[in-house]
Amino acid sequence: MSVQVKSNDDTSPAPVLIVQVWRGDKDGAFQTFEVPARANQTVLDVVTEIQRTQDETLSYRFACRVGMCGSCAMVVNERPRWTCRTRVDELEGGPLKLEPLRNLPVVKDLTVDMEPFFNKWRDAHGYFEPGENPPADFAVVEPSSPERQAVDEGIECINCGVCYSACDVVSWNEDYLGPAALNRAWTLVNDVRDRGQDARLTAVTGDAGCHSCHSHMSCTEFCPKHLSPTFSIAGLKRATSNKLWRRR
Repeated sequence: MSVQVKSNDDTSPAPVLIVQVWRGDKDGAFQTFEVPARANQTVLDVVTEIQRTQDETLSYRFACRVGMCGSCAMVVNERPRWTCRTRVDELEGGPLKLEPLRNLPVVKDLTVDMEPFFNKWRDAHGYFEPGENPPADFAVVEPSSPERQAVDEGIECINCGVCYSACDVVSWNEDYLGPAALNRAWTLVNDVRDRGQDARLTAVTGDAGCHSCHSHMSCTEFCPKHLSPTFSIAGLKRATSNKLWRRR
């Protein structure tokens, strides 16, 4: 990190961080700031200090600050990350470079419009379908059942958008449903209570669906919760192929 190291001479300047922040919309540019280097500071701490002490017009998004909501996700030094869980002293050297998440419309500065992301969650039928006549009593879902085990990790997704920002296929094909939406569809395909499987499997098939995934594993590599959307997408590929062969 570009930090001026303070010497024993009391007259020397205090350590500072050089921070390049994206400003404006998609046609904006980087603006350089200097902020004090502090022990254990996170990237979110840095952004907050800039907004509070240097430029109150800087736009960014955050909520919990402890890695529970995922709303503070940005591209930090070319990699999508949760800024509240990214410590500055753990990053590679050079100026700290902050950009909004990729593959989503930039609203202003470090804030993106998440609507396309959640629209694809809907398009993948990422919602529970109880059917026309749902049972009156609670269904029993055995934790040890093969279906439940198949989605044990996938249900932990909090839709932060990091995998979507990292996805190469979304960059090439803006209609691609993306790893988060397909991961959600996979969890519901394995939900024994759900009654919308045919429509869901149809929704995730085609040019914008699971078979467009090239298995580059970017979504799995960058997931802050260490989940594997690639595994979920592979499961959907098997499920949709099995459905096709059953019809023949």
